[in-house]
Amino acid sequence: MKKKFRTCLNSLMLISLIFLPFLTSGTQAQDFQINFTGIGASTTVDSVKVENLNQGNSLSLGGHDTLHLLANVGITEIITGAANGILVYPNPMNGVCTIEFETLYPGRAIISLCNIDGKTILQEQEFLPEGNHSYGLSGLSRGIYFIRVESDKYSYTAKLMSVVEISGSSGLKHLKTTTTAGRQFLNSPPRETMRMKNLKTRIELTYTSGDILKFTGKSGIYRTLVMLVPAGSQTVSFNFVSCTDADNNNYSVVQIGTQFWMAENLKTTKYRNGDNIPNVTGNTAWGNLTTGAYSWYNNDASAYKITYGGLYNWYAANDTRNLAPSGWHVPTDEEWTVLTTHLGGAATSGGKVKETGYAHWKNPNSRATNETGFTALPGGYRFLDGTFDENGTWSVWWCSTSSSTGRAPTRAVFYNYIDIGRDISDKKDGFALRCIKD
Repeated sequence: MKKKFRTCLNSLMLISLIFLPFLTSGTQAQDFQINFTGIGASTTVDSVKVENLNQGNSLSLGGHDTLHLLANVGITEIITGAANGILVYPNPMNGVCTIEFETLYPGRAIISLCNIDGKTILQEQEFLPEGNHSYGLSGLSRGIYFIRVESDKYSYTAKLMSVVEISGSSGLKHLKTTTTAGRQFLNSPPRETMRMKNLKTRIELTYTSGDILKFTGKSGIYRTLVMLVPAGSQTVSFNFVSCTDADNNNYSVVQIGTQFWMAENLKTTKYRNGDNIPNVTGNTAWGNLTTGAYSWYNNDASAYKITYGGLYNWYAANDTRNLAPSGWHVPTDEEWTVLTTHLGGAATSGGKVKETGYAHWKNPNSRATNETGFTALPGGYRFLDGTFDENGTWSVWWCSTSSSTGRAPTRAVFYNYIDIGRDISDKKDGFALRCIKD
């Protein structure tokens, strides 16, 4: 008996040691709701793309929809299956499980099941009386899911884990309702499970406290970025600003401090008056230029234009015909300094403007957070002899300021450094352009 007792005690101590870090930290669920509005050139938000830069997941929703952030809150909910008034058992599930919750007020309720990316898999809507309600859930493949029950008076959320692979469709079925008076209502004719596209206006996304979210709001031709580390429910306001070049390319914009920047590189082939900017492909011809010209990296528009934009010599960037979108201009050396100062200094601000991950940047993409929304991409450059280099590792932009007859300042970020570098380059070099609002 003593030996069995010691064995059980040791097992309990081991379980406690394994789960204690989870049980003592981060177990309070955050439940944020984000709505959207537009100001400036448009007050209507057509659509919103949401990217969690820390977790690498994203989703798209309508501008009228509400984004519901479901926090990752630790292992407690997975182990017990109880969270915010809702009980799920067994949890983890092995094919089937039961969902139970109580309603204190009669009314219409929505019961939803979402995967970890926030996509609604199942959903049922019905009138529920005051009382206790049970639903059966079946057919979930291995993974982590979120169950949400909500009405205009209550909202419950629970995390669920499935530990088996199951083929076929999943199902959500109302099993029974017991009112507070004790009378049971068995489920009458089966109710059809409804899909998000027909009903859902609350879109769910998993979120951990401190994650950086990138919101891209779209309204007609306008696209504005907003960066946010949510600390509560709020309304995200997109300040829509026109940014259209002579080729009718419409650019995403982002406000950083007091400045509005394009959130992508310029890719126009025309000056503002409609004149063509010469596209020079030959190395010798490029090296002999003292007037404006551009090229695509490796002279391959199909591979590089959309993602990285054009590579322009300094003469094109400063031609009096102006290649910037109307209401915008190529930034001066001083305006770049305003940006780096706002970010805490050039020596440490490179990561704050670089796109995260390795989809475009070479590893290690040092300290990339993109917390500004600037979204710098490594488009490389064209050297003054016409050769191309550093795609995947460097991003370099011209300043409009001139240092001397043949040289001008630039700014750059790199895959393996954390600064925004400043250099003085030959005006015949081909670099990217980011424009700033007048």
